[in-house]
Amino acid sequence: MKINASRLQQHFEAMSLIGKIGETGTCRPTMTTLEKEAFTLAGGWMKEAGMSVRIDDFGNLIGRLEGRNPALPVLMMGSHLDSQPYGGRFDGVAGVLCAIEVMTTMTENGIQPERSIEVISFADEEGWRFNKGLFGSRGILGKLEEGELNRTDKDGITRRQALLDFGCDPTRFTESEYKPGSIHCFLELHIEQGPVLDMAAKPIGVVTGISGPIWWTVRLKGMAGHTGSVPMPIRKDPMVGAAEIIMAVNEIANQVPGAPTVGSVATIQVFPASRNIIPESCTFTIDLRDIDLERRNRYEKQLLDRIDAICKKHSLTYEISEDTRSDPRYCADWIKDLIRTECKNLNLDAPELMSGPFHDALALSYACDYGMIFVRCKDGISHNPLEYSSYEDLALGTEVLYGTVQGVLKRG
Repeated sequence: MKINASRLQQHFEAMSLIGKIGETGTCRPTMTTLEKEAFTLAGGWMKEAGMSVRIDDFGNLIGRLEGRNPALPVLMMGSHLDSQPYGGRFDGVAGVLCAIEVMTTMTENGIQPERSIEVISFADEEGWRFNKGLFGSRGILGKLEEGELNRTDKDGITRRQALLDFGCDPTRFTESEYKPGSIHCFLELHIEQGPVLDMAAKPIGVVTGISGPIWWTVRLKGMAGHTGSVPMPIRKDPMVGAAEIIMAVNEIANQVPGAPTVGSVATIQVFPASRNIIPESCTFTIDLRDIDLERRNRYEKQLLDRIDAICKKHSLTYEISEDTRSDPRYCADWIKDLIRTECKNLNLDAPELMSGPFHDALALSYACDYGMIFVRCKDGISHNPLEYSSYEDLALGTEVLYGTVQGVLKRG
């Protein structure tokens, strides 16, 4: 192996202590002192790899190794260091730490690339704190939406205030944006977050594309009343409507057996949340994803029709706000070829598979060609403290990433 597997493991173990919950869990919210601590640690490793280090005004940690020709579009790698509130040690972290190891190995071998290389830990990939993800990766491309800085977390802190507290200046966003054509390509290593590789007993996979997600926030409104006195036939209960809509999401996503379509309702809030008051309102999130855009669009229409019919049935009013929408995005053939070649060089039988979860690569796909490497994830568990990828598999993935980077550089 060209990369240093022992050093890589040490980096993972050190990072896992920041925001540690329980024995193996992580809670490292974006734009907090915990993420700043993670940035300080990772930034130190970036400097050891010969990179200059900065935090831009979107809250992204960026390490840069200057190329012989800095005017060339940059080769970019990375992922994120923020975690889910009840997450694991590898989601996002693998993409950052393995990229740093690639750069450290290059520097140790005296390799100065023709084009500059940047390793980025993007801000707020997860999206749970402000209910809108891929913030840093969309930000550098000038793709933020109106009102994003006014989004609040559960404590009422706006994203604008969180950025200011983090040392960023939201009035200077344009200075942190990348001009069109300035990114040559983007590479992201990530744990699979699914069971395909584990079931196939394969440590590494070649990603073909990322499913297109739709995120909605749905608010149903009915009529509050005493649970003991309002007759059932005249109730306007938004919780009953929500229950039927949740079942509809599940039914619609399951229409084609074996299809990669997924649909979920993962959060729900009730007002006024008293055990003897029929709720007045109910707010919940819907997540619908598919790699097949035509099918996803068809299911979206079905779901909208079901929501409307269910609300009429129970005399409810409703509002739907769209938080995220992206088409499915496919990896560049030439980058997949480089990854396949490197896997063959290492005698790895690497299957091809799609990604159901979205990643920062999804945002970057609108600006440049991209490719992804998946690392086996035990039992397919992720967004959970039980999330686990072996250090041996992570080292193999890093070796594939190293070879892929050399292939990109040789290609010119």
